[in-house]
Amino acid sequence: MSSREPTLRPAPMPSDCNANGDIFGGWVLSQMDMAGGIAASRHLNSRCVTRAIEAMTFEAPIRVGDVVSLFTDIKRVGRTSVTVHIETIVHRKFGTETVKVTEGDFVFVAIDDEGHPTEHGVAPKQGLAR
Repeated sequence: MSSREPTLRPAPMPSDCNANGDIFGGWVLSQMDMAGGIAASRHLNSRCVTRAIEAMTFEAPIRVGDVVSLFTDIKRVGRTSVTVHIETIVHRKFGTETVKVTEGDFVFVAIDDEGHPTEHGVAPKQGLAR
């Protein structure tokens, strides 16, 4: 696939499986949200929250033992928001197969200390770890 580094590389566990033995879609969604939040906060230089998921598709299952990598790209930047495209790739447990399992566009909004939208790059009043 790509030679770039993933934004996040989580490890699904057996407790993350549905009744069919595949990883829950909700687990994948939460990992994508975390990866997107990392990319958005770095780009916005601000605390941010998820505003919307514009599009998301599931193309293949994730199984226990797969190596999961989430890649992010900034797609659009607004006054207070950023849209992050997130692609989830797995390397199957056995063998060399690499599969794109899902992708989606997530919108994040920069917020101030009170949780109100703010222009990105504007430092919060109190120092937060970035």
